[in-house]
Amino acid sequence: MDIRFLLDTSVASYAINKKNVNVDLHIARHAMAELAISAVTEGELRYGATLKGSAPLLATLERFFLSVVVQPWDSQAAKAYGELRTNLHRQGHPLGSIDMLIGAHALSVGATLISSDSAFKRIQGLKVEDWTKPLN
Repeated sequence: MDIRFLLDTSVASYAINKKNVNVDLHIARHAMAELAISAVTEGELRYGATLKGSAPLLATLERFFLSVVVQPWDSQAAKAYGELRTNLHRQGHPLGSIDMLIGAHALSVGATLISSDSAFKRIQGLKVEDWTKPLN
């Protein structure tokens, strides 16, 4: 099954910590094989947990990484990033570096990015859904 949805860092965090029932309901509607996170998001999550120094949180993260596909950062993602960063720079609308990496990764794998961050809507051609909102 192909990856259809790439969870950004904040949505992945909601899923891990069970902090948003709407995220949980949206995730429950899909096979886990359809969901993924970017290796960039994995790094962000590991950074946050390590910074907190919480062994229980690190253990919870490891369980999460076993249940979700971690999409590797590859040459296609790097190409998409280079093009995206150039386009946003020329438009005068850059995003934060991590957001550009994650957005480019979603573009490179043809996935819908799951995020509540409206800044991603500035990325031309990127499909974005906000799963923090209730199901229709």
